[in-house]
Amino acid sequence: MKTISWLALAGLFVRLGAPSRAATIAEDFARNPLQNGWQISGDTNLFQWDSTNKYLRVTWDSSQKNSYFSRPLGTILARDVNFSISFDLRLDDIGPGNDPAKSYTFPLAISFLNLGEARQTNFARGTGYNSPDLAEFAYFFDDGSGYGATDWPTIVSTNSSFNYNSSSDYSTYPLSTGVWYHIAMNYAPSNHTMVTTLSSASTNLTILDPLSSRFTDFRLDTVAVSSYSEAGQAPAYAGSILAHGAVDNFVVTFPPPPVQNLTGRWINPLWQVEFLSQSNWLYSLQRTLNFQSWSNITANTLGNATNLFLQDTSPPSAKAFYRVRAQRP
Repeated sequence: MKTISWLALAGLFVRLGAPSRAATIAEDFARNPLQNGWQISGDTNLFQWDSTNKYLRVTWDSSQKNSYFSRPLGTILARDVNFSISFDLRLDDIGPGNDPAKSYTFPLAISFLNLGEARQTNFARGTGYNSPDLAEFAYFFDDGSGYGATDWPTIVSTNSSFNYNSSSDYSTYPLSTGVWYHIAMNYAPSNHTMVTTLSSASTNLTILDPLSSRFTDFRLDTVAVSSYSEAGQAPAYAGSILAHGAVDNFVVTFPPPPVQNLTGRWINPLWQVEFLSQSNWLYSLQRTLNFQSWSNITANTLGNATNLFLQDTSPPSAKAFYRVRAQRP
């Protein structure tokens, strides 16, 4: 399970935001993104804010470790919720890396991912079975093997199974260097389909990727520009990438946080929290006396998009601190 917690201090009235139908991240790189909630994991040299041109310069270099320019969503995406991303992408150059033994193509990616998993040392995008919890735009340059350059909306489940479906689509359209492309990905739970559009002055592509009947689910908590490591591949099919380019004008939409409009108060004389819940989330109230350990003091309660009330029916005599734990089952 993936867990998120919100803190409520006993004896204080706490209100965290107003209810909303959706959340949005919009980033045009007008100012330093590292001061606007973005962070870098891995090789920091692969991501540079261009303060003059107001975009992010990116190097996708598979000879380096897994590296991410990322921003947390503050919630968890699964197959039962709407979410979308759009961004502008320009490639300045792209091709294989410097190792002649790894001449096959390798993905350049803009991703929804589970950052905790993606940071693990055994996370390997190139193996086909070690990269759980992804929903991303992946571009594969033409390596001359006969498949051509590929634009592929890639969806991977929590158990690292790639979404393969006879109805799935991809495009073999090559991205030209020096050209800005606008890419948008929209996932709808009503038909469990990712719709990806790619457009420029001379291009207008639509790619459909429905989830197969065998696909289970994913848990995504971060949006990222992803430079994956080539490590771990089978030698006979090993690929690599070295590319330079820029990304700009991110717009990411997703459901609001699972805990909204949180308040806490004393009720005769028990501590109670109230908040707007979301469907398909489990909630419990936790307590600590010292911030060293937390205890569950209520059973898990399933949210239903209405206000929930959680109460400490056996409060300690000393001061206590409380938080609401929200988790996807």
